[in-house]
Amino acid sequence: MVRWFWQRRERGRKLQLRSRDELNGANRVDFEELAPDIDTFLGQAAYLQLGFFETLSELIQTTPELAEKEAVSRAAGAALTKHEALVALIRERGDDPTAVMAPFREPLDAFRTATHGVRPQETMLSVHITAGMLDDFYLALSASYGETGDRVAQILQADDDRQAIVDLIALAISGDLELKSLLALWGRRLVGDTLLIARAALRPTTLGTAHEKVEPVFTELMAAHSRRMDAMGLAA
Repeated sequence: MVRWFWQRRERGRKLQLRSRDELNGANRVDFEELAPDIDTFLGQAAYLQLGFFETLSELIQTTPELAEKEAVSRAAGAALTKHEALVALIRERGDDPTAVMAPFREPLDAFRTATHGVRPQETMLSVHITAGMLDDFYLALSASYGETGDRVAQILQADDDRQAIVDLIALAISGDLELKSLLALWGRRLVGDTLLIARAALRPTTLGTAHEKVEPVFTELMAAHSRRMDAMGLAA
């Protein structure tokens, strides 16, 4: 039986889950007044993971080194695994995943295009930063959806397999100060586009009256972003 790159997993390997406490309380903020309807929540979350998979798959084709292809393929496989799990959850609810995701295709494709870098390292950084921030954001939102939200949280907390990409970025900038400066600037630019996607996911009619509930979460997203950038030797 043929096994594609996204199906390769170490025998006996278990998915690694991050503790919710790693969000430093962001997920405990009451999002009930801000959370979108559950179809919007699931549709956006599922399509985002599909987009991360597609971007990484495209990157594999343009990456010349075999070791780099393997590293990117593992991250692509993890994104696809999350997407498939979310799609399965949508089906269990009796809905058509394609119909649930369709309303978000255009804006999320535009986001993916806007955050696609010219250099491979820029695109790797884009996926690592945007997927990290948005996984954390949807994890915070998940507390508003009961048992379904708990299942989404478990899916989003699964190992993202992006450490090898982080290592590739760190190696690339270790002897290239110009690239390091460029990627630091690129990382800062990604934040604005990503926070716009997060804000757009919330109920627009409540944002004006619930600023105090939104900002603590975004503060935590920014703190986590800084930690990711620091781990690569980049200034956020």
